[in-house]
Amino acid sequence: MEFIIACSTRFPRVATLRKSAALLAAALLLASCSSEPPKSLVTPFPTVTPKPHPVQPVVNTEPVRGVWLTTVSRLDWPPIASVNASPANRISQQQKALTDKLDKLKSLGINTVFFQVKPDGTALWRSKILPWSDMMTGKIGEDPGYDPLQFMLDEAHKRGIKVHAWFNPYRVSTNVKPSTVAGLNNTLSLHPASVFVLHRDWIRTAGDRFVLDPGIPDARDWITSIVAEVVANYDIDGVQFDDYFYAESPGSTLNDSTTFRQYGQGYASKADWRRHNTQQLIEQVSRTIKQLKPNVEFGVSPAGVWRNVSHDPAGSDTRGAAAYDESYADTRKWVQMGLLDYIAPQIYWPFSRQAARYDVLANWWANVVKPTHTRLYIGVALYKVGETSKMEPDWTINGGVPELKKQLDLNESVPQINGTILFRENYLNQPQTQQAVNYLRSRWGS
Repeated sequence: MEFIIACSTRFPRVATLRKSAALLAAALLLASCSSEPPKSLVTPFPTVTPKPHPVQPVVNTEPVRGVWLTTVSRLDWPPIASVNASPANRISQQQKALTDKLDKLKSLGINTVFFQVKPDGTALWRSKILPWSDMMTGKIGEDPGYDPLQFMLDEAHKRGIKVHAWFNPYRVSTNVKPSTVAGLNNTLSLHPASVFVLHRDWIRTAGDRFVLDPGIPDARDWITSIVAEVVANYDIDGVQFDDYFYAESPGSTLNDSTTFRQYGQGYASKADWRRHNTQQLIEQVSRTIKQLKPNVEFGVSPAGVWRNVSHDPAGSDTRGAAAYDESYADTRKWVQMGLLDYIAPQIYWPFSRQAARYDVLANWWANVVKPTHTRLYIGVALYKVGETSKMEPDWTINGGVPELKKQLDLNESVPQINGTILFRENYLNQPQTQQAVNYLRSRWGS
């Protein structure tokens, strides 16, 4: 039996500040799931009586034609060569690279960019909670000389392109190398310093990365405060979390036994408790965004498989790594509860992949969102187009255009599917995808 195994489908291996701060603090307390104000060295909150705040669906009728633009490891942006340039040249190179990308996206008919503003425990905006990302300068905490998120917003909006701020909620680093540890420790004298040194008791290792332990309530409150800071201070169109919740690998699992003993009372299993923790974060963030700016969309981009029908009669007819069981994310329940404005499952397989057929999964998700107000966007594997694959040869037939056309045709024919998102931006510039890119331009472009 064919079974698709993937710890994460996202990456194949390879107003004024004062006013905003007040809004932020109030919203966080309204979002908090406990009666006690969260205690944090980073974000102290005044006492406010929590009250319910119903989530109102965002009205959005235009189909999304989107792309993910990654900054982790500088995969899409900024240019690696820019990091070692002089400050003035670095800024000009990075900004020109971004505007060139936006010009191309506009010509292709892309109307939404999902911009990775928090690739790890650092920020690509002027934050009072997180240090500056080393993706910009090569050094954590070093001011890049401009605000990348604000620049993206200005330039994208000028071109009629919406911007969703994409957060990796729990990742602190992409590896656990001694040089990485040294860089994180060196932020101790900075304001703000890394969570790695401010809250060392929140840090765990999983998937060969430093991560926050999702079972710690204060850590979830802290993540919520980060999202709130961006929502309060920037004119973003949406917020998105990717699929890295409990992101483990077989040889590097997360040791949360102590946390489970402290917070897991009353749960039949650690797995149920973990799913509760993930849901708590989604609930807090959803309420916080709606309290601050109701028109800002909130979405999640999970692994394409919720559960397989072999494990759950409500699951899809697939044999793939499931978000419910692998990353402890009950994404179907979040849709049913009305916590999300949209969900964007990563359906990164062709029609012929029997273990996880594109059409089977797309239609399964369409049925999930059908009785709800949650919109459905489908994540498509642009990174596979033109790449030779024994298991998925369809991606190389006629430059991958027939497979891409079938996927887009399905997305546009099913009423519950409201858009398509391509993973990821830099693959629009690769030689092997150019037939597909030309097809996209003819289909979506003006």
